[in-house]
Amino acid sequence: MAFITRKHQIISMHEEPVPLRNSEGKGFVIAIGPVNLVGVVAARGLLGCGAFDVTALEKFGYAAARVRPSGGPSITTISDLLEGIVKDANADARGLGVAVGMTGKEALDLLS
Repeated sequence: MAFITRKHQIISMHEEPVPLRNSEGKGFVIAIGPVNLVGVVAARGLLGCGAFDVTALEKFGYAAARVRPSGGPSITTISDLLEGIVKDANADARGLGVAVGMTGKEALDLLS
């Protein structure tokens, strides 16, 4: 876990491997004040929580999708992300088969 201090605010980051169908993803949780930024980088793209702008990543030709929680108020852990439901996918991710309504794990397997 890494810690960065900015103007009396501690930001922490946790990384963990995420086993996928065709490869291993790199999961991360970045605690920023009252919220966690959660994502997994796979071989062919990224799956993230609602804070990620998948449309902006599309401009760089990078496959990305974001999920909403399957239960609870927000995505706070890698497990939440895997169990979450895809709510947006950019054209690059859709081209790889990622679709709104699938689970985060299903989407990541397509991005692996």
